[in-house]
Order: sequence, then structure tokens, then C-alpha cells
Amino acid sequence: MTFAPKHPIEGVVYPDPADLERWYDAGALSLESLGDGFRTAAQAHPDRDAIIWLEGHISYRELDETTDKVAAGLLGLGLAPLDRVVFQLTNTPETLISFLACWKAGIIPICTLAAHREAEIGYLGSFGGAKAHFIESDAAKFDFHAFAKKMQGEVRGLELIVSTRGEAGRGALSLADLMASDLEDARRRLSKVPQDPWQVATFQLSGGTTGVPKIIPRIHAEYLYNMRQVMAFKGWTAEDRLFVPMPFAHNLNMGCGWGPFIMSGGTVIATPRVDQDAMRDVHNALSPTVMGAAKPIVMRMKAEIAEGRIPTGNLREIFSTDAAEIVSKDMGVPGHHIFGMTEGTIMFTREGDSDFVRFETCGTPISEHDQVRLLKPGAEDEVPVGEIGELAVFGPYTIRGYYNAPERNGETFTSDGFYRSGDLMMCHLIDGVRFYSFEGRLKDVIDRAGEKVNCEEVERAVMAHPAFSDVAVVGMPSPTHGERICLYAVARPGATLPDVKELGAFLKDAGLAIFKWPERIERIDALPLTKVGKLDKGALRQRIADTLMAEEAAANG
Repeated sequence: MTFAPKHPIEGVVYPDPADLERWYDAGALSLESLGDGFRTAAQAHPDRDAIIWLEGHISYRELDETTDKVAAGLLGLGLAPLDRVVFQLTNTPETLISFLACWKAGIIPICTLAAHREAEIGYLGSFGGAKAHFIESDAAKFDFHAFAKKMQGEVRGLELIVSTRGEAGRGALSLADLMASDLEDARRRLSKVPQDPWQVATFQLSGGTTGVPKIIPRIHAEYLYNMRQVMAFKGWTAEDRLFVPMPFAHNLNMGCGWGPFIMSGGTVIATPRVDQDAMRDVHNALSPTVMGAAKPIVMRMKAEIAEGRIPTGNLREIFSTDAAEIVSKDMGVPGHHIFGMTEGTIMFTREGDSDFVRFETCGTPISEHDQVRLLKPGAEDEVPVGEIGELAVFGPYTIRGYYNAPERNGETFTSDGFYRSGDLMMCHLIDGVRFYSFEGRLKDVIDRAGEKVNCEEVERAVMAHPAFSDVAVVGMPSPTHGERICLYAVARPGATLPDVKELGAFLKDAGLAIFKWPERIERIDALPLTKVGKLDKGALRQRIADTLMAEEAAANG
């Protein structure tokens, strides 16, 4: 038995086979791919609803058959195992069908967001070597077909456009046509595709703390273990119905939401909309029992629940990164926290934890094989319990390196292979159990409602505007989003700074995703410096926090 991929991909850092063998012997990892894992769930729960949405539903048997046909159809289009394809999709049933089909065919999705534009798709498509672009042709506010055609002219080798919804358009192929192919023929074709548990399943994305998103290869066997272990740790079952209104392509949803459910026989709720009406309709018509949500969604739900428009009787949990106390005390639903990173180790609180643990910490790692250290920043020495240190992790579902990034990998991993997250945490030893609380970040990123926004990337895009002489992007406190984006700007002599709307139009033309646009512009004569002459972003963060407090006090009289 070997614990290495049959055909290694250049630029991928694979786990040490000795580590994989140890975790296999311990019963953590299996010899299954994600395609195998889904087939196991489908065989165990053939008549149970796999996906439900406001207009319909699909059983595990139907989903297994449909994804077999789509997988074979993609191979028939000329795609081959290990080919990469850009996914730029929303939370629809067709998105999950496309993911499962690619995993069965050995095709590797690159998980971008629907909000990404030229800057991100052009870079990721080129760097990842994408051969196809999966889009939705029925989007009301953006012409993804025209955008995909444009990207074909900019990304070498991007040959195919696959439309998962709506009219395919000129030069595009339709997912619906692939679904209509013959099942027996499809299964004969798929029987020849080797399922390699040690091969890359998905190219996920980092938060982009170095200016561009880094590609994170997730391996079939470890990602399947990640998904199953979340389900087991949390005590979720096939009887549960999950609703997580965050992008399906985002690791928080794939690794901690729909992935665990779809690999275990649970039911996933799909809706591309997250407006108030959609939230209300989902809860009234589809009755989720488990929900994951960013704080802005939680705050909107709180108001809806208070006014009796959203029922909570079936909800047995809402998990979030930072809203467990609000959920529990103000909404009457058990609230839990999650801490996760696309690179690996996941922490959750769970039923039975104390209020302090649920409200003030991120919980504990989900696997007994997760190893956690809190290190002195810039060193490899561990800090004592009760002191703040940089989170470093190692385990069966933690990566060994970013894709094709040797220099970055040399900076990001310790000498013995632990991943340095850049997150600051504190360990709380309670009755012999180590719980961890999030205390901040070393990296220059803004956490805007769960989306990591790289400040350097935004600053670079803004500086292309002729009105700016110098800029600094910082996070400003927000009761709904956690943080929003504030731009401190020094104007060029004689120039007039644009307002937020004008700058947004400029950044739109530059191809920067809308969730990265500054939401407030503060003019400043000169950016503050530390005693050693470096930009003092701490002073700017405190300055905008003080400004917001003063404005709130003035508004309240």
C-alpha cells in the first residue's frame, strides 16, 4: 500500500507518506476519495433529500446519478483528471452538482467567488492553469458570460465555458445538456477513472495576506476526514437540515457546512439569495435545524425573530465566528463559535460547553490528531498557558505548503512542519481541557463579515488613482460586519480626493471585487509613523475607532 499520489502535480507540497500512514493506521484517514465518500453516503441514504431549495429537492440517489452523468460529460468535453477549472458560482443546487461531478471525474475546481473580477480571476486562472470557467448565465446584476469570454482572451488555455444555469450563450456549454446524457454510458466512462485518495481534490484560496490569494491544495483523503470529523465532533446527523448563507466555494461552508452534510447523508439547503425575504422564506418553508452565519446575517435574523417573522422552533444551533452570545441570549437559539482556516485545523464549541467557553472562546480542535502550539511571534518557542501567542498547527488535514510558492512556504512553516497562521490566540486550561480564544492577528488583513480583505492589495489598487499621494487601509469597528474598510488618504497637491462612490467606480473599472472597496475615506495630512519610522496602523485603527465613538455619542445627544 502506498501513501503518495500516483501522478504528483508540480508545485503541490504533498503530506509526508509516513504521516499519512500513521493517521491511516489510527483510523483517521481512509483510502477513499471525495467521490467515494459521497457514493457511500448516497448508498446509505438513497431516498433522503440531499439538497432542498425553495423550488424543489433532489434525493441522494438522484444526485448520485446526476453527478455521474455530469462527470462523464465533462470528460467527454475533453477535460481530463487533474485538469483545473475555475468555479465562479453562487449557492445553487447546480453548484453542488458541479463540485461532486468534478471530484468524481478527478477534475480540480479552483474555488473563486462570484464577486471576483478581472484582477482575481485573471490571476487565479493563469496561476492555477485553468482549462474551463464555470459560471451562471442567469445572474441579474452581472453578465458572467461576457466576463468569461473576456477572461478567455486573458488566460492562456482557458478553453471552455460551462454555464450551470440559464441560457449557455455563444461559445458556452450547458450543464443541463450534460445532465441529460445516458447514465449507463456515463458509469462505464467513470469506471475507468482512478480514484486517488492522496491526490488534490480542490484548489481552495487563502485570505490573500501577501497581496494576491494563495492557492491551497486540499487532498481527497484529508478533506474527507475533515468533513466527517466535523459531523462527528458536532453531533450533527443525517436527520439535520443545514443552512449556511455563505459561498459554497468558501472553505468555511465546504469544509464545515455542506461538505460534512453531503458526505454523511444530511440535507443541505441551497439558495443564492441572502436578502431578508429569502431568509424568511427559507426558515418558514424549509425549517433548517443547523445554521452557520456571519454576524451581519445574525443581526438581521435577530430583528426578524423579535418581530415573529422567522420561527426558531426547529433550530438547534447557529454557529458563527463571533456571535454566540447574541444568538443564545437574544434569539433563544443555542449559539456556538467556530474558528477555522482553509489551511487546516478547525475548532468548534459544542453542546455541553460552559457559557464562558461558548461565548468567549473558539472551542477546541475537532480531531484528537490536531496538534496546536502558541508561539512567540517570530520565534518557535511556546508561550505559557494564559499568554497570547501565534497559533501554529499540524495534523491530518492541515496543509504542508501553498501551491507553487516555495518562498512563502519557507516563511510560513516552522522547522518541524507546523503551519504558522498569523492568528494570535490564548489557551484556557479548564478541567484539563485546552480551549482557545482569538486575540487578534499578526497579518495586515481586515475580517469583513467573514471575508478576509488584504489591505496591501486594496492600497495598491487605490494608489493607481491620480488623486492619492499616500494611503493606508485599516479595519474600523462595525456592530454588524465585525470590521469595515476605512481608507486614510493623503491627497496629491492640488488634487481633490474622490468620495466613496467615485472611488468604488474607479475600483470597479480596475477589476477589484466589490467587498474589497473602502467604505469610508478619511483625509489626513500625513500618515503616522512609529518611532522606528514604520507606518503606524495601530494609531490609525485607534483614531477611526475614537471617531466612530464620538459620532455615535453625538448622534445619541
